[in-house]
Amino acid sequence: MSIRILATSPLVGPYIGNLGLRFPELCVVPFRSPAWTAGLATAEALVVLLSEPLTEADLELCPNLKVIGTYSVGINHLPSAYCQQRGIRIVNTPGVLTDATADLALTLLLALTRRVSEGEALVRSGQWKGWATDLLLGAGLSGKTCGILGSGPIGRAFARRAWAIGMKVFFWDREGNQSPVDFGVDIAPRLLLDDLLRQSSVLSLHCPLTDSTRGLLSREKLALLPRGAFLINTARGGIFDEEAAMDLLNQEKIGGIGLDVFENEPALNPKWLEAPRTVLLPHLGSATVETREAMSKLLCDGIEESLRGASE
Repeated sequence: MSIRILATSPLVGPYIGNLGLRFPELCVVPFRSPAWTAGLATAEALVVLLSEPLTEADLELCPNLKVIGTYSVGINHLPSAYCQQRGIRIVNTPGVLTDATADLALTLLLALTRRVSEGEALVRSGQWKGWATDLLLGAGLSGKTCGILGSGPIGRAFARRAWAIGMKVFFWDREGNQSPVDFGVDIAPRLLLDDLLRQSSVLSLHCPLTDSTRGLLSREKLALLPRGAFLINTARGGIFDEEAAMDLLNQEKIGGIGLDVFENEPALNPKWLEAPRTVLLPHLGSATVETREAMSKLLCDGIEESLRGASE
């Protein structure tokens, strides 16, 4: 039997199984396994994860390919220009993970500023001696400024959460748009990047990784942050200079860093493991049952629509 849909994972929920009932030529095999490579010759649809980058060379082995489904919002792991040239549709999963990712960004911020990891470690160590006036003093957020890189759905959702705890919100837009941002409960200005950085007690990243945002926050840009600022990233690794950020952290010019994503993950820079005042998570932004099931449904619906449309 020729493989029509080649997937690398069963995903969360019943949706890829249901897709297999409608398209019996669906095969789930590990990414880059011999079976996966063999299936490329007849595949009309590929389903991959964010951690499974495809190259133009891969797609050249797929003469019948009509659609690629990625279990993510981001598509920086796919050769988008080549897909457009060949008329290959890319189906991703925007929208459904907005709240889950914004929730996690707020979780990182609160865990970092209130020193949650250190507090739990102290209790678990058995060394806690009781309440003390100066025990693990953190940083308050109400009345402080929050700069948000990216004014898309996740950036706006995080803004609502920051606003709810009393922060003043600013945005930066990668397309240079300077009009104010209506984020649902208030309207916030868009600033030029340098101006935003200079005012951000908290800087939260919510922009995609593109040619224009890769390395956006260089050592010089990060140095513009106020002393003691907190940096949160639930977007993509590669947007800021990790070595520079760690240097500024060690010099106490940055107050703390909360990360859910890393450059070259999962092979993160080992210096992060020793970095002070950090909270590090294993890319959990969309990791709720409800969100992952919604992503599966959106992805599988898009694959089915693409294949049925191509056959009509």
